[in-house]
Amino acid sequence: MRFQDISLPPPGSRSITKAFLLAGGLGTRLKPLTDRVPKCLVPVNGAPMLSIWLGICEELGIREVLINTHHLADQVEAWAARQVTSPIRIHLVHEPELLGSAGTVAANMDFVKDEDDFFVFYADNLVHTDFDALKVFHQSHNSPLTVALFHTPRPWNCGIASLDSHSRITCFEEKPAHPQSDLANAGVYVGRRQLYRFLPRQGFADFATDIFPQLIGEMRGFVISGDVLDVGTPENYEETLREWPLLTGKPVKDKRPTAPKGQL
Repeated sequence: MRFQDISLPPPGSRSITKAFLLAGGLGTRLKPLTDRVPKCLVPVNGAPMLSIWLGICEELGIREVLINTHHLADQVEAWAARQVTSPIRIHLVHEPELLGSAGTVAANMDFVKDEDDFFVFYADNLVHTDFDALKVFHQSHNSPLTVALFHTPRPWNCGIASLDSHSRITCFEEKPAHPQSDLANAGVYVGRRQLYRFLPRQGFADFATDIFPQLIGEMRGFVISGDVLDVGTPENYEETLREWPLLTGKPVKDKRPTAPKGQL
């Protein structure tokens, strides 16, 4: 299916007011910390990652977020109940069985049914970049999805994209043995309502393995400036604890994982 060129408003002129914060992952590589704390609430410089993402959403002018829950969902519910001062309305959707990144978006299409565009953030990692630049790029074309990409020194460990001269993604491979580029999936997307034509009606679905293959040549890639921090392993988590305060210019509040239940 090809999208015909259409008349678009000036780039960046449409506000984006809703976002999915995908937060239901088990965080198995981060055990034993994630045995007692859901990965999305693991603290970085004194704040749970969900709080950091909520702050990013507030800066972007987002007014509503949908967060999926699964592992240790009661802690995410307690966290959400404490966000009484946030101007953002939080919708929690519990998944007894994980639906996958695309499955969560597909199952909750009513959340963005009246929106031209919406963000999707993988809330169990951290990204420090100019999200407004991503939004402006997305609104300069009419493709159903924009994927944020970053240069990685370890492309064999990531989902890797190749771009043509029009920023269309012409190839995407998960952890390729022989990477064709070093442009990795940052876990940040901007979609528009046309994306729902490609999503499943029900069941588990992952963006990288189930949806991207349908969109080769249609979706666009935007190479972000800044940093993407994978919090997936204890070693990466300790690196994040060192790097995030430097990226954000905030004083260091914690140097090592100290997140007992009930103290987030």
